[in-house]
Amino acid sequence: MTPSTDRNLPLFERARALIPGGVNSPVRAFRAVGGTPRFVQRAHGAHFWDANGQRFIDYIGSWGPMILGHGHPAVLQAVQQAAQDGLSFGAPTEREIELAEAIIALVPSIEMIRLVSSGTEAGMSAIRLARGATGRKVIVKFEGCYHGHADALLVKAGSGLATHGHPTSAGVPEEVVRHTLVLEYNNVAQLEEAFAEHGRDIAGLIIEPIAGNMNFVRASAAFAARARALCTEHGALLIFDEVMTGLRVGRGSAQGLLGITPDLTVLGKVIGGGMPLAAFGGRRDVMEQLAPLGPVYQAGTLSGNPVATACGLATLAEVARPGFYESLSARTRALTDGLADAAKDAGVPFAADSEGGMFGFFLLPGLPQNYGQVLRTDGAKFNTLFHGLLDRGVYIAPALYEAGFVSAAHTPADIEETVAAAREAFRLL
Repeated sequence: MTPSTDRNLPLFERARALIPGGVNSPVRAFRAVGGTPRFVQRAHGAHFWDANGQRFIDYIGSWGPMILGHGHPAVLQAVQQAAQDGLSFGAPTEREIELAEAIIALVPSIEMIRLVSSGTEAGMSAIRLARGATGRKVIVKFEGCYHGHADALLVKAGSGLATHGHPTSAGVPEEVVRHTLVLEYNNVAQLEEAFAEHGRDIAGLIIEPIAGNMNFVRASAAFAARARALCTEHGALLIFDEVMTGLRVGRGSAQGLLGITPDLTVLGKVIGGGMPLAAFGGRRDVMEQLAPLGPVYQAGTLSGNPVATACGLATLAEVARPGFYESLSARTRALTDGLADAAKDAGVPFAADSEGGMFGFFLLPGLPQNYGQVLRTDGAKFNTLFHGLLDRGVYIAPALYEAGFVSAAHTPADIEETVAAAREAFRLL
C-alpha cells in the first residue's frame, strides 16, 4: 500500500494537530518502531481491522483486558443491558458487591477490595494506603517494573545500591520521589541490604510478580519469597501489582503461581473486561484504614461504574469456568513454541516465556532476569521484525519492552498464520 492510499496516515496527521503525539497513550504512537500507527475501526474475536480495512491478528488485546477476545457474546449482552439501565449513578449498586465477591473468590489474599477506574489510580492508592497504615514514608520498587504514572513511582535507579530515585518524567519534583528506593529485579542480596539499611522506614514494597513492562520477566521463587519474609520481619507491606497478571496468568493470578500471599494486591485489565475498571485490595485490617472507616482518603466519581462492573462480572464468569486457563495456556505455548522454531530455522537468537494468556520474547540466546539484561536486546532488529509481522497482518506490541497477550478467541489457524508470518519476518533480520 502506498502512502497516498493509506487512510491511517491522514488520520494520524489530523490527530497530531489536536492530541500530543497524535495519541492518548504514548506507546501507541509507534515512536519506538517508526511508521504510522494503525487506527482501529472495529474488532471481533482475535482480530481487528484498521482504517484501510486490513485485518490483523491481535496480540495486544487492549494491552491485556481482552482475555476472551473482542465482542464476546455474553460480555456484550451484559454491557448492553447495563447501559440501558443507566450509564452512571454516583451511588452504590448491587453489581459492585457482586464483582467484589467474584474477585475475592478468585484471589484468596484479598479480604476487602475497593474499585477504581484505572491501574494508575489503584497503584497510587495502594501506596498511599501502605504509608498511612504503617506511618512510614519509604517505598521500594524495582527497575523495569511499571506501576502507573503516579509521581512517586515514575523513578529510575541511580548508580549503587538502593539509590534514592530520580524522576524519569518532567514535572515530577525530586522531593516527591526522594522516599522511593529503586532496586534491581531478582537481586536477593541487594534486597536484603536495602532492608538492613532502611527497614525501619519502609512502608511497602511494590513489585510486578511477572514484569510485563520489560517484556516478560518472572520474579524468581527465591526472590519473591525473600521479599515476603523481609516485609514481614520489618513490618512493611508487600504489594503485588497484578494489573497485568491478575487473572491473566492463572485462576489465582501470579501470586497463586508463586505461592506468596501479599498484603495488598493491585488489579486491573482483566477484571474490567475492556472497560475502565481497576481495584486494590488485601488484608482487612489494612483496608479498613481507608475512608470512611479510617484516615486514608481515596475517592472516585466513576468508581464502581455500573457498565464497567457488568463487563467485568461477565468476563470473570467465563474465566472461572473449569479448564479455561489450561486451554488458554496451551494455545499461548503453541504460539511461543512456533515462534521459537521459526527463529531457530532463520538462525536468529530467540528466547520466549509464557504463563496463561501472557507471553514475551527476546532476541537473545536466553531469558533475561532483570531490566539491565533486557536492554541487551537489539532494538533495530526488533523494529524490523515488528514491521515484518505488521506487513503480514500480525499485530504485536510496538515496543520491545512490552509483553504480549493471547485470548480464548485465538484459534489454531490464527497461531499457524502467525508462525508462518514470523518465518518470513525472521528472514529479514
